[in-house]
Amino acid sequence: MIPASVRIFVCTVPQDMRRSFDALALATQQLLGQDPMCGALYVFVGKSSTRVKILWWDRNGYCLLYKRLHRALFRIPQAEEGGSSVRIDGAALAQLLAGVATEKRKHSEISTS
Repeated sequence: MIPASVRIFVCTVPQDMRRSFDALALATQQLLGQDPMCGALYVFVGKSSTRVKILWWDRNGYCLLYKRLHRALFRIPQAEEGGSSVRIDGAALAQLLAGVATEKRKHSEISTS
């Protein structure tokens, strides 16, 4: 359970999931206008909406959680016009991390052309 005092920001601009600690910390500063070492959680989602990384600073170093979904997508909240992030609470983060199931594609629906 994440304490209610922890701020959580979701970046609404899709990120390259090859990015690691330093590149995501830079995105936190440049895209979100936040200090990556302030103790907040920063959520980044890939273009396909099947991968998410969460970055946070823990006393003396960065931590990174990486999750990939199968047959589901992460549903990202929409930012206000011109915004690149949305602030959410712990319950909304749990819902985001659960993902939204997608329909299975039947073998006959897959084209071979």
